Amino acid sequence: MADRGCPLEAAPLPAEVLESLAELELELSEGDITQKGYEKKRAKLLARYTPLIQGVDPCLQTENRLPGPLMAAATPKPQKSRATNSRDERFRSDVHTEAVQAALAKYKERKMPMPSKRRSVLVHSSVETYTPPDTSSASEDEGSLRRPGRLTSTLLQSHSSIEPWLDRVIQGSSTSSSASSTSSHPGGRPAAAPGATTALAGLTAHAHVDLHSAPPDVTTGLAEHSHHERPQVASVRGVPRGHGRTVLETAGGVPVNSRVSSKIQQLLNTLKRPKRPPLKEFFVDDFEELLEVQQPDPNQPKPEGDQMAALKGEPLSVETSGPPSLLAALQLWGTTQPKAPCLTALDTAGKATYTLTYGKLWSRSLKLAYTLLNKLTSKNEALLKPGDRVALVFPNSDPVMFMVAFYGCLLAELVPVPIEVPLTRKDAGSQQVGFLLGSCGVTLALTTDACQKGLPKAPTGEVATFKGWPPLAWLVIDGKHLTKPPKDWYPLAQDTGSGTAYIEYKTSKEGSTVGVTVSHSSLLAQCQALTQACGYMEAETLTNVLDFKRDAGLWHGVLTSVMNRMHVISIPYALMKVNPLSWIQKVCSYKARAALVKSRDMHWSLLAQRGQRDVCLSSLRMLIVADGANPWSISSCDAFLNVFQSRGLRPEVICPCASSPEALTVAIRRPPDLGGPPPRKAVLSMNGLSYGVIRVDTEEKLSVLTVQDVGQVMPGASACVVKVDGIPYLCKTDEIGEICVNSVATGTAYYGLLGITKNVFETVPVTADGVPVSDRPFTRTGLLGFIGPDNLVFVVGKLDGLMVVGMRRHNADDVVATALAVEPMKFVYRGRIAVFSVTVLHDDRIVLVAEQRPDASEEDSFQWMSRVLQAIDSIHQVGVYCLALVPANTLPKAPLGGIHISETKQRFLEGMLHPCNVLMCPHTCVTNLPKPRQKQPEVGPASMIVGNLVAGKRIAQASGRELAHLEDSDQARKFLFLADVLQWRAHTTPDHPLFLLLNAKGTVTSTATCIQLHKRAERVAAALMEKGRLDAGDHVALVYPPGVDLIAAFYGCLYCGCVPVTVRPPHPQNLGTTLPTVKMIVEVSKSACVLSTQAITRLLKSKEAAAAVDVRTWPTILDTDDIPKKKLASIFRPPSPDVLAYLDFSVSTTGILAGVKP
Repeated sequence: MADRGCPLEAAPLPAEVLESLAELELELSEGDITQKGYEKKRAKLLARYTPLIQGVDPCLQTENRLPGPLMAAATPKPQKSRATNSRDERFRSDVHTEAVQAALAKYKERKMPMPSKRRSVLVHSSVETYTPPDTSSASEDEGSLRRPGRLTSTLLQSHSSIEPWLDRVIQGSSTSSSASSTSSHPGGRPAAAPGATTALAGLTAHAHVDLHSAPPDVTTGLAEHSHHERPQVASVRGVPRGHGRTVLETAGGVPVNSRVSSKIQQLLNTLKRPKRPPLKEFFVDDFEELLEVQQPDPNQPKPEGDQMAALKGEPLSVETSGPPSLLAALQLWGTTQPKAPCLTALDTAGKATYTLTYGKLWSRSLKLAYTLLNKLTSKNEALLKPGDRVALVFPNSDPVMFMVAFYGCLLAELVPVPIEVPLTRKDAGSQQVGFLLGSCGVTLALTTDACQKGLPKAPTGEVATFKGWPPLAWLVIDGKHLTKPPKDWYPLAQDTGSGTAYIEYKTSKEGSTVGVTVSHSSLLAQCQALTQACGYMEAETLTNVLDFKRDAGLWHGVLTSVMNRMHVISIPYALMKVNPLSWIQKVCSYKARAALVKSRDMHWSLLAQRGQRDVCLSSLRMLIVADGANPWSISSCDAFLNVFQSRGLRPEVICPCASSPEALTVAIRRPPDLGGPPPRKAVLSMNGLSYGVIRVDTEEKLSVLTVQDVGQVMPGASACVVKVDGIPYLCKTDEIGEICVNSVATGTAYYGLLGITKNVFETVPVTADGVPVSDRPFTRTGLLGFIGPDNLVFVVGKLDGLMVVGMRRHNADDVVATALAVEPMKFVYRGRIAVFSVTVLHDDRIVLVAEQRPDASEEDSFQWMSRVLQAIDSIHQVGVYCLALVPANTLPKAPLGGIHISETKQRFLEGMLHPCNVLMCPHTCVTNLPKPRQKQPEVGPASMIVGNLVAGKRIAQASGRELAHLEDSDQARKFLFLADVLQWRAHTTPDHPLFLLLNAKGTVTSTATCIQLHKRAERVAAALMEKGRLDAGDHVALVYPPGVDLIAAFYGCLYCGCVPVTVRPPHPQNLGTTLPTVKMIVEVSKSACVLSTQAITRLLKSKEAAAAVDVRTWPTILDTDDIPKKKLASIFRPPSPDVLAYLDFSVSTTGILAGVKP
């Protein structure tokens, strides 16, 4: 615990003194006494034994002491550097790593207490066996790339101090704590999942205590910041049943009185309190009034610049000599340049497996379009019609067939919906994708033979039905399955209007999947804008590492490339995992002029480039970084340039770009030969960014964010920055907001979602005076940023990663980068960290989930979590609500290997994350705690209402309108009974459907119109009178399952004047229990006949039924399945409305049979 005493040597102290010291420590740890009172009482106890103590520190007589625990000296031990194969290093920044290490070292300089680990008070140990923990640590950056001349990261060194043995024994294991940790051991139950406001109570109630190896408690002594006070919350350990009256001992084996402090007892009583609240808490007028309203910081930075104006890009120039549309370009190149290479696919070994020419692409697309329009029929009708949506299910290793399928759908005027290949029935986000397919009305999926064989299969051998997916027909589009069209056949595709060209799926922050529709005009404008911005020319070679089914990989590698007759080299994701240098090798071998990558791919190639000397990148004129909107991509870009500049890479070649599914390409940096300004960087204060303003912090160099520009807006587009919340007012020049784009080359809508479509695709930015900026609507991009010098666009984050904690904004990527900077190679498995927020008390709370290495010990986990908390608190000035560690490879994965954030959040909320270590720190971030209750001066209306409710008084009642009195007329008396109404309906509206019977799959199995029900009721009535020989007033048992047969039999009884008695049929698998109930109802109701179906009739007369009920005791049993068609001579009409209509019986859980006579 805290080093509250001074260094003492081991001296024989009486047992009663040791016991008093231990109790004193316990009281201090639980907050029953102050630090000053503790030191006075301790000094008084040890005063008489001063001669026995060697080296008494004079601070015993003073009160100028530092509270809180002091760490033992951490002597750095030399550790052997081990190789690493870490992949996901998108957030790697050497500058940020140095800042984090410096911030952690600053904690030590300020003598801030590091979190300490304590043993349970139930663990028995002795002074002889008590050994100090190994607190030595080394801050090695294993396997990470460092820039030349980079300063070595600052090691976290501990100040030298002597740990007194006797003092640690006296203090025992009680320690002040400000966080609680639970650890799930192999074979045991996982730690309790954190809830909203009951997280602390849940952890306390479910804390696992093992008497043989007690799990550690994690405590932290974070600094108290000046902007608000953070109360200390004591950790409470759960005590197993049967140990409540045992004498507790400290870690030194000293017995302690079992007296529990009053505050702990009060907390336990609170936890034991029944869930039913007291009377005065039944009614709450306004819950939000009970919470502390956080007031804005008066010293927070505010925007001071002028109001920005809409930024217009360069005009979009369209060459008249080029093809007028994308399909026209495909036809042109397919007929005039049939042997020109279009796409080259590679295998996992890096060898070219197939090169698709423009002639082959044109012919195969025509064959597919002809097959879709003419060879797919259902009941002699075409299965598809123009405008229908079709799913494209192709793996990332088969770009050739995807390209054929995409253009085949465009030629057939169908709308392709590319999705990921479902590998299992429980893929992350698969159900949401199924919802998208269902809302789009997709009934057909295109795939390849190899892909279909790899899909999960049902027992029948067909493709399994995935959860939430609509029924799909699967069409294999390999060459042998397609039909060659006639020579004079040509599709009448129109690809220049406002109709939908394709739908691209997008997963939102909450996990829902929506479809962004892109029109033919937007598709054409996007290709023309990219051609102008990137300077694409005919016969150029483009190396594409991205996913070709969506985003920039689709726009550049499938669409714009065909418009300009380019040759695309597609690098599959599986090849990049095996050989990260493959894309650079293909650039060299094919002399590629452009390459399309992500910062992740650049970092992978840096880790694998050592020893590769025959690399030359002088042919590249554009290296497009597709995730340039990620602020942390600048580190990979700079490092890549430093290494490969000597191998022909020019600095102006690196071109970051920003894009979003809604606005497509937002901005891209142009090389100087294309008219682009020189690149710029901005060093921004994270504290200012959290308040939404642009500031350069000159005093604090640690908490900064360095971002690079993503170029200028696209040709033909206009851009502006608006406020994130509320009315879209234009931001000021030094204010962070959401970037909006007005262009023809953007998405048009979310398919089938008109509400959010209007909010995103039809935004009208206004000035401070409320004047619209333009008469055309803008599209929200979901990117947060600002417009800098030279009209360059800067992006500092995404709206999906925004977390608003205490009126301050934090970006999830920034928190991930800070966590990775705390010894990532030593602990985090492949850099896999997920950061998201959960709502607790009407405010966002940050949750950090990381995969730990398989060889990480519990001590490593504790140390890493402690350092992460301090680093985030120092860099971002925000507390973490929960930090959870899970085993390696257990977080849900996205299609390309990343972490599926929304699925991880859902598992966290449902308690299905199964962490192995959890650290909860609610007190560091939940600052808007409920206000103390105030006694009301007088009885209010709420109390009166509650009092009346408890007293049983009726304070209000609801009543329906009175039924109109029956008119005394012939027309009213004509339709007095249901049988009369059915006869009238059968004559006036005979074909009107009355009932539909659905099966478990939702398909219609049988129907009943008015005339059909009338005729079936007549047949049942005739059978009762002729075969059953029944008279009016006799009771008839209807043993039917719910369905049309039961309804027809019911009306048949009404037609002949019999009284129907509805009975649930017996269960075939449980006749011994259900059949006697049926027999009892038949007997009690005095039924003279039993009506049922043929299957149930056989069941009642079977041998199995005879064992439960004697078959001879049944009344007459009639089967209504095959009764003859006979018309009833006259339909019974009750003499008065008071005649019994039907009987209804129910069996209670106690076996009591109750009947109702309606």
